[in-house]
Amino acid sequence: MRPMSKVLIACFVMSAVAGSALSQDAKPERLQSWPRWRGPADTGAASGARPPLTWSEKKNVRWKIPLPGKGHSTPVIWEDRIYVTAAVPHGDAEEPARHRAPGAHDNSPKVRRQRSMVFAISRKDGSILWQREVHDGRPLEGGHVTGSFASASPVTDGDYVIASFGARGLHALNRDGKVLWSVDLGAMKTKHAHGEGSSPVLHGDTVVVNRDHEGQSFIAAFDKKTGRERWRKPRTEVTSWATPIVVEHGGKKHLIVSGTRRLRSYDLDTGDILWECGGLAHNVVASPVAGHGMVFAASSYERQAMIAIRLEGAKGDLTVSDNVAWTRRRLTPYVPSPLLYRGVLYLLHHYQAVLCRVDAKTGQESIRAQRLRDLGNIYASPVAAAGRVYVTDLQGMTVVLDHEKPGVILARNRLDDRFSASAGLVDGEIYLRGLRFLYCIAEPRVR
Repeated sequence: MRPMSKVLIACFVMSAVAGSALSQDAKPERLQSWPRWRGPADTGAASGARPPLTWSEKKNVRWKIPLPGKGHSTPVIWEDRIYVTAAVPHGDAEEPARHRAPGAHDNSPKVRRQRSMVFAISRKDGSILWQREVHDGRPLEGGHVTGSFASASPVTDGDYVIASFGARGLHALNRDGKVLWSVDLGAMKTKHAHGEGSSPVLHGDTVVVNRDHEGQSFIAAFDKKTGRERWRKPRTEVTSWATPIVVEHGGKKHLIVSGTRRLRSYDLDTGDILWECGGLAHNVVASPVAGHGMVFAASSYERQAMIAIRLEGAKGDLTVSDNVAWTRRRLTPYVPSPLLYRGVLYLLHHYQAVLCRVDAKTGQESIRAQRLRDLGNIYASPVAAAGRVYVTDLQGMTVVLDHEKPGVILARNRLDDRFSASAGLVDGEIYLRGLRFLYCIAEPRVR
C-alpha cells in the first residue's frame, strides 16, 4: 500500500484542529450510531437525534475538514468515530476509459489512477485518526460526470468497517484501521458506463454485496470475520444502483433487493428466494425501505413506479397477489431514496425539488405535492429526526420541514459546498459530506 503525502496529511489534521469548536477533553453527552447509509433502521430516520434547526458557514459549524479526492458515500458513525471513503486521483497521466458502453453520455472520457481510501475521523474535533489505502488502480469506466469512484457508503458494527469500491474490491478493516481481508469481485460494466453505487450490507456476521450490471449479475454473501464466500446467486438483472436492506419477519431474515425486473427477497442465511414482485422500471437507484410489516420500493426513469408489499404470508410471485398493498404511478423517486418517518413516506420526484407525503399503510397523499422553493436538483436522500425532515440539494441548500405540520418550512440553510452524499444524524449533530468538506453541524455546547 502506498502512503499519502505527508504534506497532504498534515493539511487535513491542521484544518480539523483549526475548525474545532471543542476542547480536547470534551465528549458527546450520548453516543448514538448511524452505522450505514440510511441509518440504524435503513429508513433515513434517527429516533433519538436532535440535530440543529439552523446553520450557515458562520453558525453552528462545530468543525469542518477538507476531504481528499472525491466520494458521494455517506459518512457512517459509531460512538466517537466517523468512517468515510474517498477516491483520490494521482499521477499526471489521464488515459481514455477502457470501457465505452453503448449509449454512454455525460461521462468522463479520461481517467487517472485512483487510490481507494477509508478514513476514521474523530467526532470530537474532526481530526484524522487513521487512513488506509485499500486499492490503487485505474478504473475500467470513466463514470458519469456527477458521479464518484467512492459512491458506495461503508457500513460498521463498531468492530468491523466494511467498504466496497465496486470493481476495486470489497474490504474489511478493524477499528484500528488494519485491513483484515479483501475480496476481488471482478470487473463491472454498468449501463452507459455511469459507474457503481450499491453499498454493502452488514447483518450479524454476514456481509452482502449486490452486483447488478451489464454482465452476469449476482448477489453474494460473505463471512464478516474471514471474507469467505457463504453463498452466491445469479440475478437476471441489468444495472441497478440500489442498496439491499435486511428485514426480520416471520422467523426469516429477508434480504430485500430492488431490480429492474423484480423486487426480490432472499433468505439471508441461504440465498434462496423467498418472494418476488414485478412492477419497477429500468435504472433502479432508490433503495427500498421497510416498516409496519411492509416493504416499499420505487423507481423513476423511463416511467414512474412504486410498490408496497405486505410481508405477512409473502411467498413466491406476489405480482398479482393481495400482498401488494398499493401501487403508485406518479411523483416517484429516481436518485434519492424514500424516507420513512412516523408512518409517512417522503418521496422526492425523480431528483427534483418536489416533495410528496404518502401514508405508508394506504399509499394516500396527506397533502398535495409541494415544490420546495430555493432547492435545485437533489441527489442526497432526505433524513429525519426530532419531528423534522431535512432535504439537501446539490448546491448546498438544506430545507428543514415540520413533520407535524405538513407543508411548513422551518428553515433554509446554505453551505459553500456541493452535496451528493446523504446526511448522517446522531445525538445533537448532523454530518454533511460535501464535494470538498466534511461538516459537523451542531449547536455550541454548554460550558
